[in-house]
Amino acid sequence: MPYSLADVTRVVHDLWPLAGAEPWDAPGLVTGVPSREVGSIRLAVDAVFDTVEEAVDDHADLLLVHHPLLLRGVTSVAEDRYKGALLARLIRADCALLAAHTNADVVTDGVSDILATRLGLVDARPLTPGADPATGIGRVGRLPEATTVGRLARTVADLLPATASGVRVAGDYAAPVNTVALCGGAGDSLLSNPAVLGADVYITSDLRHHPASEAREQARVGGGPALMDVSHWASEWLWLETAAGQLRQALPGVRVTVSELRTDPWDFVVVQ
Repeated sequence: MPYSLADVTRVVHDLWPLAGAEPWDAPGLVTGVPSREVGSIRLAVDAVFDTVEEAVDDHADLLLVHHPLLLRGVTSVAEDRYKGALLARLIRADCALLAAHTNADVVTDGVSDILATRLGLVDARPLTPGADPATGIGRVGRLPEATTVGRLARTVADLLPATASGVRVAGDYAAPVNTVALCGGAGDSLLSNPAVLGADVYITSDLRHHPASEAREQARVGGGPALMDVSHWASEWLWLETAAGQLRQALPGVRVTVSELRTDPWDFVVVQ
């Protein structure tokens, strides 16, 4: 049966309810004609020039992204601004744009849940539970077998798609690891979370100098986790294939594909 963009949007919001989004977030439909038929969906973490061109070249009717293009207010969508240029390209190509952001972070089989599953964490639970104890930001759980910080870092590096920055670690390479806390995407706001402080390792992205330094120094005084800083894009990209599978099941007959383009912003590093 044919599905309209309005039908697809309802399915997306059933899978990743808007009620689960953080107050500052801006998920949902960005552009598109609700009555237009959708036969093809492309998934990506970011709406950038490369993923937009890929979706348009593939004749996708909808580009579903994790990061909202219009997360912060804009005063112009003129085409000499990249957001205006992207929106114009999508509109001219009749390709809608829809975002599922923090509402896709908190659910079962969401961004952090998939990362926890891929690491094999046992009895994983949210770091900050929502009204439903199974949902919430981040996850914490036990590894099926004890390892070390160094070996876990290697496992994480092998699990995630390759990026220039790789995996940065603060901690003793040989320290034992049983409990892992994680937050897909930027997670330094959770460094003082009790479940994070009680874990052996905390895996997240975008760790800034001062929060990471303070967490490391505090760990020397009162205990705390080793830190693993991974690519923001890579930590969230793993979710896309699961999301695509859910959409295929909910929308039989619609072609759903996942972009493999790397939209991590860094191209290379120079090691001193």
